[in-house]
This record gives sequence, structure tokens and C-alpha cells, in this order.
Amino acid sequence: MSWEVVIGLETHTQLSTRSKIFSGASTTFGAPPNTQASAIDIALPGVLPVLNKGAVERAIRFGLAVGGTINKRSVFARKNYFYPDLPKGYQISQYEIPVVRGGSITITTKDGVKTVRLTRAHGICDGNMQEGSFRCDANVSVRKAGEAKLGTRCEIKNVNSFRFLQHAIEFEVRRQIQLIEDGGAVEQETRLYDPDRDETRSMRTKEDAQDYRYFPDPDLPPLVIDNAWIERIRAEMPELPEAKRQRFVIDDRLPPDDAASLTAHPALAQVYEAAVQGGVDAKLAANWVLGDFSAAINRADIDASAAPVTGTQLGIMLRRVQDETISGKIAKEVFEAMWAGESGGDADAIIVARGLRQISDVGAIGKIVDDVIAANASIVAEYKAGKEKAFNSLIGKVMAATKGKANPAQVNTILRQKLSRL
Repeated sequence: MSWEVVIGLETHTQLSTRSKIFSGASTTFGAPPNTQASAIDIALPGVLPVLNKGAVERAIRFGLAVGGTINKRSVFARKNYFYPDLPKGYQISQYEIPVVRGGSITITTKDGVKTVRLTRAHGICDGNMQEGSFRCDANVSVRKAGEAKLGTRCEIKNVNSFRFLQHAIEFEVRRQIQLIEDGGAVEQETRLYDPDRDETRSMRTKEDAQDYRYFPDPDLPPLVIDNAWIERIRAEMPELPEAKRQRFVIDDRLPPDDAASLTAHPALAQVYEAAVQGGVDAKLAANWVLGDFSAAINRADIDASAAPVTGTQLGIMLRRVQDETISGKIAKEVFEAMWAGESGGDADAIIVARGLRQISDVGAIGKIVDDVIAANASIVAEYKAGKEKAFNSLIGKVMAATKGKANPAQVNTILRQKLSRL
């Protein structure tokens, strides 16, 4: 039997504001338990919540970034249920009319570009999963292929890593299919994922929306957002990843995969943009940023913004490759020296100090080629007999004789010319 899996993700984020959304209590990570809970947070008699303006502005910024609708009027509601750590018996939430409705996020996968549709959103966080800033609830259901009706869903709560999220969903899909195929029925419930046993387990029955008894919060008036506020935030926003990706493809003529990889990390895109200043070929710069530069920051376990070689310094070195002052192979030696801090990371100074300038003099290269041909008669004979590998061997000997400093293209041309005359 063929099955279709339906997955909905509910993402819980820690606000990036310095204080909580309805009180002035701090959101500092790592504080001792219960030291950042104010009278407002636990709804003591006589206290009133006050909406954090910064949280609203972040929600607007997110909505603009994902192409969602910014509702000019949104409503806060009380979501009622009992948890031991929820003394007031309800959460303040948005349901029917959130700040942001709709929108989508485009991601690049091994199977191509995918679009993730959004239902609603309320805020922005830094996504620091090590500090618990970002957790997901996965709603999973299965149905027979082609069926219109959704299957009964189970919600897997508070998964705190992408790997665990994948494992939890995979297990739950297998569990539900096996249960149905054995003649059972899936019950709507909340489950938790146990990473040690790689399985989900039942926590409690799952409520439906009506069980939460939503009603407008009497202590919070509707939130009104005017066009001027939206446009002010829009004007303050930086270039978004999708726009940057399109610019790299259209203006710089980079392959889409390169553009996607560069824009996946803002600091990496900044290094690339600094490197291409001054006329450096875009593809050459992208290859280096995604290749040697990325490998170096990965080995050092640092962000691109903390790298000892800046994008500007990398660009200077790449200009020396482009104008054939050094070869691509020698450039790797120069880059390693720059990374180590030699000559203050100045590529030109390193090239001079190490004597790495590429040999492009036709006469000088021709003499070295003559010496190599004379010293390797057997290899020359193999080449004349039609063995192309012998030519590569001779190229290698010429490059070795020049310590890699000869212009490879010129070596190739001169060697073929001289061999053709034998």
C-alpha cells in the first residue's frame, strides 16, 4: 500500500528583544530559574500586560521578508489550558488575526528549489539552538496516496535539533503506517521524542483548537499598524537573501548553486562581495570563497566574519592570479601565508618576500623546456609514440624545475611547439 505523509511544523522562538513581549522582565540567557519572572508574567491581581514595541517591529520585518500580509489590525487572545508551570492558566497568543499572515520561504535542496508556505507568524529570533532559542513541534499524519481527507495527526513536542526533528518524523511515520496496516487507528495526541531510544512516546491526548477556548484578551487592545510604520521598517531593512541571490545570478552571472551557497551565510556573502571589488572575476572569487576560504574557516571552526583574511585581502590576491603575476597553484601558498598572518596578510608583500612571481618570459621558459626535453629522452619517445600521459609528465618536470612558478599556459604551448619539431 502506498502512503502519503503530511507534515506541519510549528516553530517556537525566543524573541531577540532584551525584554519579554508583555513585561519589562529580562530575556537574558542563563539566568537562574525563576529570577526573570515578573508579577506581570504570572498575572498577579492588579497587573496589566504591555506589548513590547520591539517585538511588533520584528514581526513586521519578518512579514516583509517572507512576502506575507501585515495585518493593519490584529488581536491578542487568551489560549486556556493547565500546565504546572503556567500559574495564570492561559497564554496570550494570536490565532484568528495574527500580525503576519501567509508568506513563504524558498530553500535550495538536493532535489531543487522548494517553497515552504507559511500560515502565520509573530516574531523573530536569532535561531541559537544551543541556547534553546529555537524549537519545533512537528505535526505528522499519514493517509493513503490519493486520499483528499487528512489522517489523524500527532504532535511531537519541543524537538531541539534538525537531526532529532528528522529522526522523530521518520519514526512517527513508520509507527503510524504500521499501526494502521495492523488494523489499529491513530489517536490524536501529543508525543515526545526520546533521542536515546530514537522513538516517540505518548505524553497526553491532543486538544483541538476549540478546547483552548480562545477569546480576545480583555487586558490588551487590538494592535493597530499603519502604513507609515510598515514603510519605515521596510526602508531600514538590508538586502534580503533572495534578492542578493538573484543579483549574484543576474548581475554577476554566477551559477544558481554558487549564489545559493554564498547567500546561505551573510558573512560569506560579504567576503565574496568585498573580493570582487576592483574587477576580480566573479566566478574566480566565488570558487575561492566557497573552496579554500570556506575550508579554512571550517578547519578553524570560526565564522567568516572572524577570519584572519578579509574579503578585500582575498580580492587583492585574486587580482594577482587574474593578471598572471602568480599561478592558481602558487595562490594557494600565498593564501596559506596570508591566513597565518605573514606580512600582515598583504598578498603582494608575500609574493615579493617569497619570490613567487610567475615566470612569463618566453625565452626563459623555452630554455627550461629545452633542458627538460634533453634530460628525458625516454619520456619524449613515449610522447612521440602517441602516449599523451607522457606530455603531462614533461609538463610536471618543467613546473618542478621552476618550483611551480612558470606560467602553465605558456609552458603547455612552448612544450608542444618544441616537441612537434622533433
